[in-house]
Amino acid sequence: MVIIMANLRRVRKIRKSMPTIEGAGVHLKRAFGFRHVPEFDPFLLFDEFHSEKPEEYIMGFPRHPHRGVETITYVLQGEIRHEDSLGNRGVIRPGEVQWMTAGSGIIHQEMPQGDESGNLWGFQLWANLPSSHKMMEPRYQGVKSSRIPELLMEKGLKVRIICGEVNGVEGPVKEIATDPEYLDITVPAEEKFFHITAPDHTVFAYVIEGSGYFDREKDPCAFEVEGERYLHPAGDCIIYPETLVLYGAGDSIEVTAGDEGVRFLLMSGRPIGEPVAWYGPIVMNTKEELRAAFEEYRQGTFARDAERQT
Repeated sequence: MVIIMANLRRVRKIRKSMPTIEGAGVHLKRAFGFRHVPEFDPFLLFDEFHSEKPEEYIMGFPRHPHRGVETITYVLQGEIRHEDSLGNRGVIRPGEVQWMTAGSGIIHQEMPQGDESGNLWGFQLWANLPSSHKMMEPRYQGVKSSRIPELLMEKGLKVRIICGEVNGVEGPVKEIATDPEYLDITVPAEEKFFHITAPDHTVFAYVIEGSGYFDREKDPCAFEVEGERYLHPAGDCIIYPETLVLYGAGDSIEVTAGDEGVRFLLMSGRPIGEPVAWYGPIVMNTKEELRAAFEEYRQGTFARDAERQT
């Protein structure tokens, strides 16, 4: 079958994820965050947690507030126990996703645990909410692995559809304000993956295993580390794990796997284009809204707290 590309997206920027520590001492790799708004709009932050040392994650993320954002957690190894001010409790296990819409406010905690060998591996993405949804009712979309469709395509390609649509198959996460897409894609050695993307969406990929070319031209390219740019060490644009690719304008992408195949996450969303006032776990549109949120938190009126009401 011949596919005609109307406007294939080119790689705009490549970022190596960088070590950081959050919560009560959890070691993470951050691909982008506070300093990169608005180029990733509607997304705010993307972290990978990957360790076989419990001391690097076991203290977790004790109770903390969120307002005005969505946090999306995807676990591959180990598990994350969570509970919140609405009385929700649960465990995110391998292959599962928790899509939390904080809306008007929620107080929760997330406590990671490794598997039998102590391994923990997963990802957390923060997505902004438009002003019209910042104070919506908080909600969870907890998705078991069995509910996530896994397409086995020609030439051995495999796609898990968390959110969005591929070949007429939709993912289980729905009714999200920014119309996002979240795919887990595996491409066998030297095979190609082509995918149509919404022209008005921000699109990025994050490599988690193997290697691949995310630009059809395979040009020599530069990557960014802490704001500095360096020529790619391979002399071409092959991308390895713990690396993010931000795409430019267009309506489709093409990825060619390296000689060991490649597995990557592909995410897209419709930009919001509104002012961002962000401090810690709260993201609003103005500094006044931020101050009000933290004042409510200090006064104990930030969120409907089931524990406080009983």
